[in-house]
Amino acid sequence: MLRLNPTFDTQKDVVASILAKEERANIGVLEPRILSVEKDGGVVYSWRGATGTTRIGKYDPHSTENKLLYTFDKQVCVSSCSLNKEETLLAVSLSQSTQGDGRLKPVSKCLTLLIEIHPINNTKVLKAVDCKVKVQVMKSCYVKLFLYPKTCRTTVLESHLLLAAEDGYVDQYHITLTRQEGYRVVMQNPERLSKERVAEDFIWVQWDSDTQRLFYLTAREKHTLKCVQFYPDRNFETVFELPLEMPSVSSVTSSVRFVNFGYDHYQDMKDEGLRLEVFTSQTGTMCVCYSHPVHWHKDATYTIAFVHRGCSKTFTVSLEKGSAPANLPTVHPIFIHLDYYIVVYLADHFLHLINCRQQDLLCYSLFLSGADGHIESLGLGREVVSVSGSRLLDVRAGTMYTMELNPDFLLELLSSGRPEAQRLAALHCMLVYLQPNPVIELKIINWISENVMSFDAFDQIQEFILATLYRISYQQCVSLDKLLPYSCVFEKKELPVALTAIPRVKCTPELLCQPIIKGKPKSLQGYWEELQLVLDRMRYFEAVPSPRFRTSLIKEDWDRFQAAMNSEKKKSPHCRRQIEENTKKVLSMVDTWRLDKRVVPLFQEEDQQQRVLVGLMVDKLREHLNRHLSRLGKKKIDLLVVNYAAKLLELVWHVLELMWQKLKLGPWVLCIKQQGSSEEWAMFHVMFRILEATKGLCLPLPPGYSTLLSVLGVRCLPQHTFLQYVDHGLLQLTEPFVSRLMTDLDNSDANEQLKFSILKRLPEHMEQKVSQQWDHPITSACISREYVKTLLEKHSENRDSALLDYGKSCSYPDFLPLNYLTKILWNREEQAQNPFEEQENVDVRFVEEMALKQTQIKLGFEVK
Repeated sequence: MLRLNPTFDTQKDVVASILAKEERANIGVLEPRILSVEKDGGVVYSWRGATGTTRIGKYDPHSTENKLLYTFDKQVCVSSCSLNKEETLLAVSLSQSTQGDGRLKPVSKCLTLLIEIHPINNTKVLKAVDCKVKVQVMKSCYVKLFLYPKTCRTTVLESHLLLAAEDGYVDQYHITLTRQEGYRVVMQNPERLSKERVAEDFIWVQWDSDTQRLFYLTAREKHTLKCVQFYPDRNFETVFELPLEMPSVSSVTSSVRFVNFGYDHYQDMKDEGLRLEVFTSQTGTMCVCYSHPVHWHKDATYTIAFVHRGCSKTFTVSLEKGSAPANLPTVHPIFIHLDYYIVVYLADHFLHLINCRQQDLLCYSLFLSGADGHIESLGLGREVVSVSGSRLLDVRAGTMYTMELNPDFLLELLSSGRPEAQRLAALHCMLVYLQPNPVIELKIINWISENVMSFDAFDQIQEFILATLYRISYQQCVSLDKLLPYSCVFEKKELPVALTAIPRVKCTPELLCQPIIKGKPKSLQGYWEELQLVLDRMRYFEAVPSPRFRTSLIKEDWDRFQAAMNSEKKKSPHCRRQIEENTKKVLSMVDTWRLDKRVVPLFQEEDQQQRVLVGLMVDKLREHLNRHLSRLGKKKIDLLVVNYAAKLLELVWHVLELMWQKLKLGPWVLCIKQQGSSEEWAMFHVMFRILEATKGLCLPLPPGYSTLLSVLGVRCLPQHTFLQYVDHGLLQLTEPFVSRLMTDLDNSDANEQLKFSILKRLPEHMEQKVSQQWDHPITSACISREYVKTLLEKHSENRDSALLDYGKSCSYPDFLPLNYLTKILWNREEQAQNPFEEQENVDVRFVEEMALKQTQIKLGFEVK
């Protein structure tokens, strides 16, 4: 499920460098120990030197080089270490240990040092206390000072150091440095370093180096999570507070816990309390994750508080009995942040991929157990911690990994036999959260074509369309998160049982207390501004009914428009100008510049029904967004809506293009004379399922889609089956399709029967127009009758026009009734505009010939 890519290994990246400088014989067993991972990605580590010394070095991942920072002339126990950005100061916290029984025994005495290392010079003792102390150097900043005389400029460097003590307080030290002799960097007034109290009375603290934030948990009256934001100008402020409903203090922790303050290899690893971590992202999400210690004979319990959603979910997982020896100590699940997901991993038991953006239903998260949930590099007994940037650090093994979701494994979860909740979660993950990948996209489309029938719990084609459009739109405007549909599941009246529960997993949702973001809205910047906007949107959407757009809103108006188009001779008398303008905007945005390279013939006809549906969808979606997102402005909303509809049409076209190329189809598909092949049948099946899926959501299709589908249908289906599809509204008799049918098929008995059956099913106005294209005696007779009827009805007969000009020639002088009718029509034709002027072959001569031919057929002189 998770793909781990090693980025650092002490044995490969460090040991060789050390051995190049020191003799192995004088070192013994070389075991570098990771102390911290700095903001720039550098790894600070220590090792025992050749002469009984303790050395501290740094690995630079960019240059892949190792640098010796400092050497203690004896063996010491380094419990915490940090380096400033300029690598001129080293802060070290040492555990004072005594020697006994050949092993180092940790004691409570702690010494914290501040060492000048550019070059190695003075050492300042910051703390000497009977509790553990953690140090963390914050980012440094340069300050330009203009000293007297004015012509002289001196650059002063200032570093800021956080010192966190197990007594429950955090201090910030401000260290001013100066440059001497051109290269020496030393502390100014090391005896009088200024400091400020940042936090106190906490039971848990976490440092986030990337964002310069300090989270800590207090438990005076009730548990409260607070966050201190540090700024480049030395200032800091408490900007966030969140009351949390947690277990009693005694069960939370027996001692202060430090997260991201380095890795103490000398502390007692026994862990009976509650573990907590906070994860944030720039999109305005915040997740507070905490877990209870897991005893192998009991269930595993962990809670994810979705601060940006105002709720929390507590998961209780039933562990398989007898899966681990009884003497194993209690352990905690590992929490890993993967942008849109929180990964909860308990080695040899389960992996839970929790969607932290769409947590409405369990089916959008992925729960795996057994072999599916096993990660080889993260076996039982490993001490693994999560590092910023989606990285994992195996502290004991000295290995660091970057993590990513494995798309190949997600594709395997789509296979038959998997629970439908897993298939939906895997499909949703690939479509919405993974970066667009043409290879993965093609594999998903191939999977859809091979599993084209809808599943019991969800329609995979509908899910593909809505999830893909959601991802594209969300990237353009994050405000659409709660307004656009992201799954077809919510269009169902009742949710299937298969999507509402996961075996062995119990979920208990709860509402969170309202977080407090301090400061005025206008003064908030960056992440806190985004989080405030997310919380404001969340409160608004909770107060209004049905904020998420449902495509079923289009259906009522669409049914009315469709009935009007089928009943009237005119194309769309009720189609408002606004809807037509909407359609024009959408079609102008569709990517048609490579039309010559496209193989599927779409967007080549008017297709009035689809044009109306496109315009109607734009109208309804625009109305919905204007109601809930008016602050964006009408122009922005109009652009988002038009782009949404255009991407829908492009997406369907793109799927057909890939399928067309996969099946190796060509332009011969459009020839109705030939019977369809198995490849064309497969294409028809896929297109028909796409039609069903979009019809169920009342979504438009590209103009020309119905014509192409009907062409494939008449080639692949038996005639009676084809006509049944038409009668049930599954296939549409479009004007281009019927015209092609009338001209391409000959007049064999079977084809005549098909043509007559189709003509009977056409609206009257289309039948009159299309029948003129079929060269057949019956259609010719119908054309003649209609011509005569229209010509005589259009102008009332008067006495003068009844007088015949016998000087005019007549082709059949012995057939007086026909001769008389012909004379009348000639006179009317001179007075009236030809009602069939677009058909040049319809005139009095044509009527005369057809009338004579029909008379001969009636009298039996000519066989039809």
